[in-house]
Amino acid sequence: MAETSIEWTDATWNPVAGCTILTAGCTNCYAMRMASRLEAMGAEKYAGLTRKSGGRAKWTGKIKLDHSSLDIPASWKKPRRVFVNSMSDLFHPDVPVDFIRDVWHVMETTPRHTYQILTKRPDRMAEILSTDSFKVLPNVWLGTSVEDSRVLYRLDELRSVPAVIRFVSYEPLIGSVAGGSLVGIHWAIVGGESGPNARPMDPIWIDEIFDQCTDADAAFFFKQWGGKNKKAMGRTYRERLWDDLPELRI
Repeated sequence: MAETSIEWTDATWNPVAGCTILTAGCTNCYAMRMASRLEAMGAEKYAGLTRKSGGRAKWTGKIKLDHSSLDIPASWKKPRRVFVNSMSDLFHPDVPVDFIRDVWHVMETTPRHTYQILTKRPDRMAEILSTDSFKVLPNVWLGTSVEDSRVLYRLDELRSVPAVIRFVSYEPLIGSVAGGSLVGIHWAIVGGESGPNARPMDPIWIDEIFDQCTDADAAFFFKQWGGKNKKAMGRTYRERLWDDLPELRI
C-alpha cells in the first residue's frame, strides 16, 4: 500500500502487478515507467514486468500475484478510498478467478474502506462478477477506462456489471467521446495525459463529457489538464475545481 497524490483516492493497493498494452490509452502508461523504476530500485515484485523499447519502459505481459499484500487493508484502522491495482488490472486474463475471489473476500471483510477498481476489460469483469460466487458489495466501486471513441463499447460492457457504483475514467483523454452515454454510470473522471510524451487534450472533449454527466445525473471529477508539467497546467475547469463524488445508490 502507498499513500498517493491521485486526486480521487486516498491510497493504492496492489495485489497484482504487471499488465499488457491493450489500446491507445496504454501507450504512455505511467505504471510502466513506475514499474521499471521500482525494479531498478531492487523491488522484486516488479522484476521482469517491463522491458526497454525505444528508450521507454513497456509491459512484457508478465503478471505477478502478491498474496502477501492481501492482509494489508485489514491493518488500516482509518477508513480510506482505495484504488485497487494502480499498477495492473485485476481483470487481466491472466489473473485467476480464484485470486479475484480472494481480493473480493478482503474487500467484503473490510467494509470501512471504499475500494475503486478500474479495468480496461469490463467484459471480463461483467462475466466474472455476474456469477453466484461474487456478491455486490456496497463499498466496491467498479469502473472502466475510456480514452477515445474507439473504445466507447466499454461503457456498454460496464453497464452490465453488477455494482452499486459504476464509474468511468476518461484518462488519458486523447480523443472525442461525443458518441458516448453515461446512463447507468454514476461518476466520470476526466484527465489529460501527463509525462514526457503526453498527447494534448482538446477542451471541447471535456465539454462533451460534462454535458453527458449533466444529462445522466452523473458526478463529474476533473483531475488534470496534463501535459509534460501537469502541476503547471493545473486542474481548473470553467474557473473552478470539480471534485464531485458519486452518491451511494442501493
